[in-house]
This record gives sequence, C-alpha cells and structure tokens, in this order.
Amino acid sequence: ANGSVVTWGDAKSGGNSKAGVAQVCGTNCAFAAIKANGSVVTWGDAILGGNSSAVAALLTEGVVQVCGTNGAFAAIKANGSVAYGSVVTWGDARFGGNSSAVAALLTEGVVQVCGTNGAFAAIKANGSVVTWGDAILGGNSSAVAALLTEGVVQVCGNSFAFAAIKANGSVVTWGHARSVGISSVVAALLMEGVVQVCGTNGAFAAMKANGSVVTWGDARSGGNSSVVAALLTEGVVQVRGTNCAFAAIKANGSVVTWGEASSGGNSSAVAALLAE
Repeated sequence: ANGSVVTWGDAKSGGNSKAGVAQVCGTNCAFAAIKANGSVVTWGDAILGGNSSAVAALLTEGVVQVCGTNGAFAAIKANGSVAYGSVVTWGDARFGGNSSAVAALLTEGVVQVCGTNGAFAAIKANGSVVTWGDAILGGNSSAVAALLTEGVVQVCGNSFAFAAIKANGSVVTWGHARSVGISSVVAALLMEGVVQVCGTNGAFAAMKANGSVVTWGDARSGGNSSVVAALLTEGVVQVRGTNCAFAAIKANGSVVTWGEASSGGNSSAVAALLAE
C-alpha cells in the first residue's frame, strides 16, 4: 500500500530491484514499473526491455500504461489531462521494441496497447488499430486492415495472434494461422453479439451477450470446447485462460473448464466445489 515493490528470483531476469512503484509489467526477462509521478523504471535483461536508456527522456513523466511482449515494452503517455496519447517502445526489435515503421500513427490518440509473444496492437480513440512487431505473430494486420480502420472497442492477444471486438459485436482476427483458423460455423457465431474475448497460449474464447461461449484456435490450448459445449450455450458471465486451458463462470456460480488437463482444463477432482 505504500507503493513499494519487493522482487526475488534470477537477478538477470529482474529478480533484483530497488524501486518504489504504482504498477509493474513484465517481459520474459525484464520489468517496467510506472511510478506515481508517471515516470518509468526498468530492470532485468537489458536486451529484452530491462534497459530503457534509449528512450529515457520520454519516460520521465506522463506514462499511464505499460504493456510487454516476450522481449519489449510499449508505454502510453498522457496528453495533458487526457489519459491517452502517444506510444513509446523499447526492447528487442524482434518483439516489437522498434515501432518506427508506424511512429506517425502513434503520436496521439492511443487508448490501449496489448501484445502477443512478439507484436503489439494499439487501439486509437477513433476506433482504429495500429500493429507492429513480428509479422507472423500479429505485427502485420494488412490482411484485415479494412476492418480495423474504425469501430474497434477491445483487442485481446494470445501468444500468437490478436482478436478485436468491434462496436457491432463482431470479431476480427489476425496473426499466426495456428490461432486464427476459424471454421465457417464459428465465423458465423462471431458476426455479432460478442462482448468479451480471452486468450490462452494458442486459442481464443469469446463470450457473447446471450451468455454463450465460442472457441477457436489450437485445440490443445482450449480452442476446441466440444466436450463441454452443452454447458456453454447460456449463462456464462466470465471467462479466463491459463496457458492451455479455459475456465468459465456461470450465472449460477458453477465453473466449466476445458483444454489441456495439466493446465487446468480438467477440474473433475474439485468438481463438487465448483458446482455453485
């Protein structure tokens, strides 16, 4: 509560720190902390985001959000009294640390940034989306560019791809084929009514306004929910993911799980405790 942070673990990966902060975000091997005055402190692996000296002058004030991929950070700076604005990136260029190719689009109006393992996606105040980083992992959204020029209200990333919800309740996906492959049946269910999208390592789960859940992507990561499909047709109020499994809370207080058993997809051992 006093704003201090305690860290431990491998020092090279950020386990050793001495910085009081208000928010902490991490890459695979580094941390970035936003302090109460809006400045950012970084530590850990220098290449993977621990060294922010190249953009230090831009991180002394006004930072309101920091997001990390496996090896880079992206920070949103506020424009005056407005809690959104420009984006500053640092870290390994292979993971999105270099945003120079889209710099002109990131100078103002950014309201949210999220990442996959190696790419970033930024939502702007006008509802458009800007992407950069590893092209295969979502950094290149040219295939769906026409669908990302307006109306986007949320973007979610798993390890390999992004899924964006538009104001009309439809979903747009891009990135690695392993995570974005959608059958015609699933595609029809994502044309309207989606209110939330959650990701695991290689799959997505979308919750619709009618309380149903639609899944796609790598079956091993929870993309195939056919085993529990009858339990996901209504009443779902929240979905969360681990690395390779999902858990859905229903309105009656019960929990439904699917995906890789060792990642939480099999909750049979505690089923009686999750019935209500």
